[in-house]
Amino acid sequence: MPAYHSSLNEEPDTRQVGNMAILPIRTRIRGPAPIADPSQPDIIDETLDLFRANSLFRNFEIKGPADRTLIVLILFISDCLAKIGSARTVPTQIEAAKLLNTLSVDTFPIPGDANFALNAHYAPPSSRAEADYLRQYLIQTRQELAARLVEKLYADGTGKPSKWWMSFQKRRFMNRSLGS
Repeated sequence: MPAYHSSLNEEPDTRQVGNMAILPIRTRIRGPAPIADPSQPDIIDETLDLFRANSLFRNFEIKGPADRTLIVLILFISDCLAKIGSARTVPTQIEAAKLLNTLSVDTFPIPGDANFALNAHYAPPSSRAEADYLRQYLIQTRQELAARLVEKLYADGTGKPSKWWMSFQKRRFMNRSLGS
């Protein structure tokens, strides 16, 4: 069975940095990301929907620039779940939100950096300005993804993260980690 790919690969006029798509998102967080249509799912929704299914795969054929963005965001979710799972006590929703927001803005490698896990599949940004733009875009998407992930994790109202999500904390999509 093949992995699930981004439906946004076919979007016309999508800006790319390196060979990674800069896709619109719905967010209130300030940053360089284009604003998405509120009636349409964005890359964050798609990542949350495809995470559990795709995290079971060791191989993933990249079919477009949106898939590269999807991969980075799926790996970030894995890191988020591992961070929540490694906490001394089960964090409340507020504690988890703080923990993941901190993780989302911590220093992390981008394509082209020596310690980026998937450099073989990603082209580096063409200039310093492009690299800075990509880093700011990824910070913004990581912050929005962390906020929406916390909402999903604590949606049942018990004050504990969903066991159906936390069961994926040790799974590694493509056997990789962003190392954040």
